[in-house]
Amino acid sequence: MLHSIASETVGFFASSVGFFWRQGVFMVSKMLALVALLFAQSAIGQKQNQVGSNKGTDTLLFYSQMAAQQTHKRTQVREGFVAVTGGKVWYKIVGSGQATPLLLLHGGPGFPSDYLDPLGALSDERPVIFYDQLGCGKSDKPTDKSLWKAERFVEELSELRKALGLKKVHILGHSWGTMLATDYLLTRPSGVVSLILASPALSIKRWMSDADKLRATLPKEVLDTLAKHERAGTTQSEEYRTASEIYLQRYVCRLNPPPKELIDSRAGMGSEVYETMWGPSEFYATGNLKDYDRSDRLKEIGVPTLFTCGRYDEATPESTAWYQSLVPKSKLVVFENSAHMTMLEERDRYIETIRKFLKEVELK
Repeated sequence: MLHSIASETVGFFASSVGFFWRQGVFMVSKMLALVALLFAQSAIGQKQNQVGSNKGTDTLLFYSQMAAQQTHKRTQVREGFVAVTGGKVWYKIVGSGQATPLLLLHGGPGFPSDYLDPLGALSDERPVIFYDQLGCGKSDKPTDKSLWKAERFVEELSELRKALGLKKVHILGHSWGTMLATDYLLTRPSGVVSLILASPALSIKRWMSDADKLRATLPKEVLDTLAKHERAGTTQSEEYRTASEIYLQRYVCRLNPPPKELIDSRAGMGSEVYETMWGPSEFYATGNLKDYDRSDRLKEIGVPTLFTCGRYDEATPESTAWYQSLVPKSKLVVFENSAHMTMLEERDRYIETIRKFLKEVELK
């Protein structure tokens, strides 16, 4: 009987492995453990009739199906819309792990979340929540310019958390998203476990000082073109935009050709939001954020915080290190082969850095 049970169990084990291999999940260790368990049970119960054998096989089938269901859950995607002040915002939740969810705040303002897609790799351990802020991407695009102010975006974030039931959450903000995340944290919301400030812009006076230095490295003909249109107020011209691309290629994303995620974000950009709040280009701030500065309040952030930036980032390593020095319980990681889009330019290292930080926070 033991030989018969072993033959049937191994045969079933082989077909199960084939199933899980086709699904992209090879769970050898768990299968071997289950087979060993069944062998032990068989040795003890040799006098039991064939019903015992069928029961053992059914047990293995149960665990196989359960493992498949768990794999499906880790990769499930749910999306929809949440009503906020001014309209509806689109969200996407990737994964359903048991660890604390990670909520992503994209940059811009008005630069939708497509470019953050690599962070979906973290969904094998936790839900990862993407959303397009009002005015860009898949969200509503109202024409009321009074909506484009930092305070309303902070309110929007609070409304989103409430609607999605995110009682505990990690928050990652990138670029403008670091301003939004910081202002939100300064309202002292409950349930924020940690904060990641990626390529931060927390003092626009300092940002513009850095931008002037970076801009000075551009070719003379490019500098002349930029200056000419800024003086004339013709920054909407194609010539100005083309000249601005040289800066972007050096200090925003150095990948050539640009990755699909970045192209998709550009296609969904909310230009009115960007120009109202920021200005015509990354290095020419004329909008309502031009006087933004929270450097004097960073000491109030009371959760574990990780700063990240690229070596060639427009959010320079020097400024990022200065911000980091002002936040208690914080650390800094610089990505040596990146500019502003670290999650695209050094994907694997960036994902593992974020993963490690989140686990460290949760183990404390």
